[in-house]
Order: sequence, then C-alpha cells, then structure tokens
Amino acid sequence: MKEVVSYDGVHCANCSAPMQGEFCHHCGQSIHSVLKPVHHMAEDALETVLHVDGRLFHTLPPLFTKPGFLTLEYFAGRRQRYIAPFRLMFILCLLAFFLTHIAIDVLGEHRLGDNATSTAHIGKSEFDDLGTVEEVQQSLDHKLADLHKAREASPSIAYGGLDAAEKKLRKQAAKRIAKLQATPAGATSATTPAPASTVSSKDDTEEDTSNSEWLRNPSGIHIAWLPEFANARLSHAAANFKANLDGINKGGAAKEEAIERIKAGLFGVLPQTMFLMMPLFALLLKLVYVFKRRLYMEHLIVALHSHAFLFLTLLLAVVVALLKAWIEPHAAWTGYPLRWIEWGLALWAPVYLLWMQKRIYRQGWVMTVFKYLFVGWCYTWLLGFALGFAAVLGITH
Repeated sequence: MKEVVSYDGVHCANCSAPMQGEFCHHCGQSIHSVLKPVHHMAEDALETVLHVDGRLFHTLPPLFTKPGFLTLEYFAGRRQRYIAPFRLMFILCLLAFFLTHIAIDVLGEHRLGDNATSTAHIGKSEFDDLGTVEEVQQSLDHKLADLHKAREASPSIAYGGLDAAEKKLRKQAAKRIAKLQATPAGATSATTPAPASTVSSKDDTEEDTSNSEWLRNPSGIHIAWLPEFANARLSHAAANFKANLDGINKGGAAKEEAIERIKAGLFGVLPQTMFLMMPLFALLLKLVYVFKRRLYMEHLIVALHSHAFLFLTLLLAVVVALLKAWIEPHAAWTGYPLRWIEWGLALWAPVYLLWMQKRIYRQGWVMTVFKYLFVGWCYTWLLGFALGFAAVLGITH
C-alpha cells in the first residue's frame, strides 16, 4: 500500500511555491535532492532503465503486428506507455543501418568463400622477374592449372574469387609480354630484370603521389557566387572522388580501402538522408488527403511510425540473414525456414503499410489502394534521388 505523505509547509527550493507532491506544480522541480549516496543513484538509474524497457515492450510488438495502432493511440492521447514517434524512428534507423553495415561485410565474406582469398596471394608483379615471352607463358600455364585444380576441389560458392584470380593473372601476363616485346632483344638479354617490387610499384607510386598532391592542394573548382569555404569543400570532395576511383581501378589493397571509405561515407549520410525524407513523405500524405482536413503534424506522425516499422523490418531481415549465414553451413535444413521468414518479412511490409493507411484515414478500399500506389510511386522516385545523392556523398568521402 502506498504510504501517505503530507507536504504541508514544504516549499519548492527553486521558486518557493507550496509543494503539493513530489514535483513542483509551478516549475516542475523535484523535491528530492540530487546530493545522495552512490547506491541511491544506482537505484535511480536502474529504475529509469526498467521504465524505458517497459515502454519498449509496449511499443515494438504493436508496431510490428498492429498496423496503425500506435498512431491511433497517439492521436487519442494515450502516449505515456509508448516511446515517442521520433525517438522510436531515430533509434531503429541507427540500429538498422549500423547492423546492415556490419552484415554487408560478413555476408560478403561468406558468399565469397574461403578460397576467394586466393586473389590476395597474387601479387602485383607475378611475372616481372621473367625475361622471355616463353617463360611468362609457361608460368601463366602453371598458375592457371593450379587455379583449375582449386576450382574442381572447391564448392561453387568460391568461384567468384577464382575467376577474379584468373583474370588478374592473365592481365599481368599480357602486360609483361607486351613490355618484353616492346624491349629490344639486346637490352633484354644484357639487362637483369628489375626487382618485382620496383617494377610494379612505379606506376602506383606516381598515381599515389598525384592523388596525394591533389588532396593537399585542391583546385579546379571555383564557382564565383559561392563562398571560399564552399569552393574548398567541393574541391576536396572532387579530390576524394578521384582518389577513390583510382583506388578501385588499381585493385588489391587500394581497392579494398577505397570501397571501405565509400561504404563508411554512404552509411554515414544515410540516417540524415532518411530524416529529410520524413517531412517529404508527410507532405505527400497531406496533398493526397487534403480533403480530410488533418493537420500536417498528424501526417508527420504517420510518416514517423511508417518508417519506424520499415526500419524494424529491415533490422529483423538483417538478423535473419546473419543467422542463416551462421547456421546454414552446420545445419543445411535450417536454410528453408529462415528463407521463408525472409520472404514473409518482404511481403508483410507492403501489406502492413496499406492496412495502416486504411485504418488511419478510413476511406474505401478502392480509394485507399489508389492513393497508396500513387504515394508509393512518388516516394520511390524521391527515395531514389535521395539515395543517389547519398551514394555520391559516399564516393566523395
């Protein structure tokens, strides 16, 4: 039973108003002092965490299983039990993109297979120490034969890495043969072949120096009506763009580093991009349902809950994909149910959004489906432009 406490004669330490409870009705300050033992602070922190967890358990299940329920509850004024729409969308967005970034690397390595790393054992100059065309051709034949043996002994999942290794070997051999054929015979026989590391790294060093110089001294972009800091930012972005493309063309470690920079830049701007899409999606709903005379803020709440559901679905799909990659090699039969779960999530998303739109705006099915398809078509174009812009920003990272 709750203890009865009298606050007669107690005044707020902040505004001196008479206290009627634990919190001042005038300024909101708590009657309790913040100067307390450490164990009391730990108790308060634990109570706060449990309170947040309670709201989490009240929010996530209906968000995923009851289309439009949270939005209608919010409109009805029953908000205390649930996480606020923006906070919910924000947390799920960050978690979804963070886990997706990790999953791309993990699933990429899984699909490539262990033998895909054979490309890493092929240096940049496998044939530069050979002095005749015949030697280059014989060495290429031996290396290709080894690759073909590995292909026969490996599962199909590793073919991508073996194909890349074969392509790399043929390219290096063709380059070395062309250089030998362009060199006079006397010079070839009289001169000892340069060390492989020296020959192979010459062009790369020149390219690296060029890229570094451009990054240190960005120039070439100057728009008269833009301030200097904007021109400098555009110049650096162009320098990063060129450096990343050069790294991809070079291959090897430079390519991997460039791809990692691009992915980091892309996932760094995706959350901000999605935040910008919220008001645009709400504006689309406002225009489509203009005769419903709803406030723009109501459409914004619908947009926040819709995207929170999509991010939660993406999060679940990524978790299932990681589970499948981890469990399937040890228990192949688990691949079928997990694959059905993935398909179920993909099908549930559009059905959920249509059902949510029907429950909230309460129109007939014909008009609801028509407006749903129209809003989806417009939003797909907007999202495509936004993701394209995010990809450009990622390349310039």
